[in-house]
Amino acid sequence: MLWTRWLVLLLCWGATAGEQQADEREGFRAEIRADSRRQRSPPPVEPLDFGFVPSAVYDTHAYYEPGAVGILFHMVHAFLYVVQPNPFPKDLIVRVIQQNMGGIKIEEWRKPENVVLLLQWIHYEAGFLVCGTVGVVFVILVPIIGILFCVCRCCENCGGEMHQRQRKNADCQRGFYTASLVATTIFIILGVLISYAANHNISAQIKSTRRFINTNMRDLKTFANNTPAQIDYLTAQYTTAKNKVLSDLDNIGPLLGGRIHSQLEKEVVPSLDTALRMAGAMRETKEALENVSSSLEVLQEGTGKLQTSLSVERASLSNTLSDPACTNGAVSHTCNTIRSTLSQLGINADFSRLPDVSHSLGNVDTILKTDLSNIVQKGYSSFNDTPRLVKDQTKNIVSGVKGMLDKIGAEITGFSKMFPVEASLANFTIFLTEGQKNIESFYPQIDQMDFYRWIGCVAALCMIVLILAFNILGLLCGSCGYDKQATPTTRGCLSNTGGNLLMAGVGFTFIFVWLLMAIVTALFVVGGNVEKMMCEPLANRQLFKIIDTPYLVHPAKKNFLPGMLFQNPNIDLTLGSMYRECYENNGLYHALQLETMFNINSFLNRTVYNKDLAKVFESVQVDLQDITLLEQAGRDNLINFANSGIGQIDYAAFLAEVNKGVTLVDLLSFSTDLEAQADQLPRGALENALKGHASSIRQIHRDQVVPMEQAMSTLSQSIKQLQRTSSDLPVKVTNILSAIDAAEYLITHNASHVVKQETKNYVQSLVGYFKQYTAWVKNSLTAEVAQCKPISNIVDSMEIVACSFIVDSVNTFWFGLGGCCVLLIPSIIFSTKLAKYYRRMDTEDVFEDMGNTGNHGEQVCDIHGNLAVVSSPYSDTLTRFPRASAPPSYSDW
Repeated sequence: MLWTRWLVLLLCWGATAGEQQADEREGFRAEIRADSRRQRSPPPVEPLDFGFVPSAVYDTHAYYEPGAVGILFHMVHAFLYVVQPNPFPKDLIVRVIQQNMGGIKIEEWRKPENVVLLLQWIHYEAGFLVCGTVGVVFVILVPIIGILFCVCRCCENCGGEMHQRQRKNADCQRGFYTASLVATTIFIILGVLISYAANHNISAQIKSTRRFINTNMRDLKTFANNTPAQIDYLTAQYTTAKNKVLSDLDNIGPLLGGRIHSQLEKEVVPSLDTALRMAGAMRETKEALENVSSSLEVLQEGTGKLQTSLSVERASLSNTLSDPACTNGAVSHTCNTIRSTLSQLGINADFSRLPDVSHSLGNVDTILKTDLSNIVQKGYSSFNDTPRLVKDQTKNIVSGVKGMLDKIGAEITGFSKMFPVEASLANFTIFLTEGQKNIESFYPQIDQMDFYRWIGCVAALCMIVLILAFNILGLLCGSCGYDKQATPTTRGCLSNTGGNLLMAGVGFTFIFVWLLMAIVTALFVVGGNVEKMMCEPLANRQLFKIIDTPYLVHPAKKNFLPGMLFQNPNIDLTLGSMYRECYENNGLYHALQLETMFNINSFLNRTVYNKDLAKVFESVQVDLQDITLLEQAGRDNLINFANSGIGQIDYAAFLAEVNKGVTLVDLLSFSTDLEAQADQLPRGALENALKGHASSIRQIHRDQVVPMEQAMSTLSQSIKQLQRTSSDLPVKVTNILSAIDAAEYLITHNASHVVKQETKNYVQSLVGYFKQYTAWVKNSLTAEVAQCKPISNIVDSMEIVACSFIVDSVNTFWFGLGGCCVLLIPSIIFSTKLAKYYRRMDTEDVFEDMGNTGNHGEQVCDIHGNLAVVSSPYSDTLTRFPRASAPPSYSDW
């Protein structure tokens, strides 16, 4: 058993962890969970691809389909269910084993509990006991009855008298006996065929057993040869997790520094963004002031020119209206109407009173000489340099962690080499090879024994075939030689031979049937109980439940299997659970629950990821005090902008003027109305003059009013923009500076907390890779490494060979043979009855009327009323030829 121990050890490349280490590990995990409630959830760990463990391909397919003979197997199973319908007595067997663990003694049977068990067992076996008793009675009585039957016939009783009475229904009786014997013979032939098929199936399936042996041995060798490669693959995949961790360590700046940067940017970036927006507002303010200054200059200059143009045009139009033509009664009304609108040709907005913004513009120009945007960008750059600072300040820690990872890899590799895996499996393979050779050496003896068995079964069947031959020949000869016109004493030789053959069959039946029934009874009792007590419980796994019953073999030993394998019966390992795991092709480590003895997780927890890795990163100190978000020049620049004077501008005055129109009336509308009124006048110089004035007014609008309106629009937009910018400008600047101060305070004073928090998250991501590796190792050990399908295949193969190949065939053999034996009893009766109609009798009954006595008899005896039996010298064969087998030869017959 040394190789089995090594096989278990090579799969268990871990050691059991102490309780103290387990408590420390649980405490460490609880601490992490508690911290995670106060922190943000760590980023998800990138999944690793460890590939696929080299899998073994097993050749054994433990499945058997009996084919056509399976119908016979089902018939036998149905018969056994009728004989034994009781469920499997699991509890009874368990109690029997537990109460008789010290051995069964005769005097202990008198104990009440044992008497109860015995009665329960008798109740369970009642069907077999009844059938077995019937078989034994059959074996005993048949020879006795045969002897008595022989003696009785020798005494010319029991049908031995060579005299057949003539009956009116003789033909009907003969037909009935013939048909019954034919039917019985057919059923006996079916029984012989069933038994022969079962006999042949045993020989055929014994040859198939060699295939099961070869494939199972080959699978065990595959299991042994593939396991070391699988274990090496598990240990080699540590490199995958290690390389990923090394990659993250090499990128600690972007990873850890980036996480620190991401946490701090929630406070830092918004403050810098507001400062940068304020720098943009400074430039926009300058542009707005420049627009106000230029627009104001344009409007002031344009207002004077427009005032002059409108005054000239108003005077000219007034002179035109002074024309004598306007005094005409029909025209005077129109001229008066036009004259009343001349006052509308004037300036509405006065821009000369608006204040100058050159002072504020000068202040802003001075402020913009300091590039606040550049200063803020320097703050961005200083803050974004956090990953480089982290990388530079953690060089020593990273190198220490790399050395720790190399040490862990060496420990895993060294641990996997502690066990002589290859040597142990090589010895196991040699053991399998030698065992297979030893098994194959018995093949000739098995074949020879099977041949003898086959001969014996065929010999038993030949006894029935001999009887069948007599029956069939007797039926053929009797039926073919039977003549209805012949009297019993004048039957032909062929008919007489048929009757003799039938009686010979009866004689051989009495000689052989009791011996065959003895064989049937023995096989029935043994094979039936094996089927009900072994095969069926093995098929539905009830047998495993018996073996897995706690404290079955000893009151102090809970489980049988771990006690046998590991000398530790307290392990919760059962044969049923191991079979299920192996049937699902899971790993032997999980099937045997080897984690209770060799805990891989404990070893990996101590080596792959442990508290030392976290302790190394606890010393991480990242100094971010060199980060400057806003230089003093930028601060001064913001303060100067707040004091630039744009808040003192009289925005109301500007907006009041720009909201007015340039002129009192819309010049285009005025010129259109003027033309319409001119069209009402008679054609002439006055009409043409008024239309000329309308054209001049339009020209003034195009050349002077439109540019002024554009300047007013620009002035309005700029003033509104300045008004928005200057609104609470000191407060805004103060808020920006306060936000920047808060961000700098966070970086210089509270960054250690952020660094510690993100370092933990970073360590968790590194540990996450190792957790993936350990979880993958555990899953691989559970489902992929040392897949124990060969073990369940061996159990299934043994079940197929023992139950399907042998027991089912044996049961089918006795089922067919027993049916033949039972049917031979009515065959005896029918053959004996039918032989009377075929054999030549020594005497016969002659019947004739009472009045017809001239030529046939001398003595008359009344029989049956009106009939008389007349004795004649020719028919009195009983007196003259008492034992004749043929009628006397007279010349007058």
